[in-house]
Amino acid sequence: MPPASLADLEERLSRPTPAVIEMMSRLPGDIIVLGAAGKMGPSLARMAKRASDEAGTHRRVIAVSRFSSPGAAEEFQQHGIDVIASDLLSANAVAYLPHAPNVIYMAGMKFGATGQAPMTWAMNAWLPGLVCERYHRSRIAAFSTGNVYGLVPVERGGSREEDTLNPTGEYAMSCLGRERIFEHFSQTRGTPVSLIRLNYACDLRYGVMVDIARQVWNGEPVDVTMGYFNTIWQGDANALSLLSLAKASSPPWVVNLTGSATLSVREVATRFGELFRKPVQITGKEAPDALLSNPYRSFVELGIPFIRDEELTEWVATWISSGRESLGKPTHFESRDGKF
Repeated sequence: MPPASLADLEERLSRPTPAVIEMMSRLPGDIIVLGAAGKMGPSLARMAKRASDEAGTHRRVIAVSRFSSPGAAEEFQQHGIDVIASDLLSANAVAYLPHAPNVIYMAGMKFGATGQAPMTWAMNAWLPGLVCERYHRSRIAAFSTGNVYGLVPVERGGSREEDTLNPTGEYAMSCLGRERIFEHFSQTRGTPVSLIRLNYACDLRYGVMVDIARQVWNGEPVDVTMGYFNTIWQGDANALSLLSLAKASSPPWVVNLTGSATLSVREVATRFGELFRKPVQITGKEAPDALLSNPYRSFVELGIPFIRDEELTEWVATWISSGRESLGKPTHFESRDGKF
């Protein structure tokens, strides 16, 4: 059944899988989540805490962020997660953070990057160097993005981890810079790192499917120029990202994190039209290439997502048609010039 309320949604997003619980029983030491107050961080940190508790492993899970939204810090504390309010770009902020054997790096800048290139590079490429210097003895799982690949022909089935990278735009180039910094410190200091190229996580309050569904629900035209996409239920993305801690190595272990299928924007929009019983307006024509990732490595080494694309589509439709909460943050997945 689809999540019936916001509390139900949050519980499912943070529900640890058996594999995560088992890993937490073996993984020693505290976990610090940097940039924890974004769209994905709260449920990921909560899953890490729940899995540790269910494994009977005593550890601190520490969430670090500016916590600029009212009540954001309290949300973590209610679930037994320690919080540290910090602007990581401030002088010596990273140096003063507590030691933790395990680091989840989620800090970064995407939306608003256009017109703010210096800040984008500072967040996405300079800050990782500070983190690597501070936590060079720790195990690091660092979030990256499928944008580092650039657009690829749809018939290829998505970019693989060993493919040549071809980022488009300041955001994607700065994310490649982030990866290179982690690679440098991993190779020179021996820091075990996993690089997670995520593309895209879907909560019922945001995500590519949510963008398409809301356009259909509101009677707006759906542009199919970026005709195909990948997505993964955020609960599965949380679990697989945490499992990547055990894969961290020197040089870094790189993995694409996304769902199993190459989805058609036109077909997904049509399906939402059927579920909503509303007409669908289509504009544009599918380009021969798109931003797509091949998830084979993650399926073999981390596991297969629990929630299927068809199920996620129905959950999104039920959530939106019931008038439930939206984060109001479109993904801009349709951008083909790398501007966000």
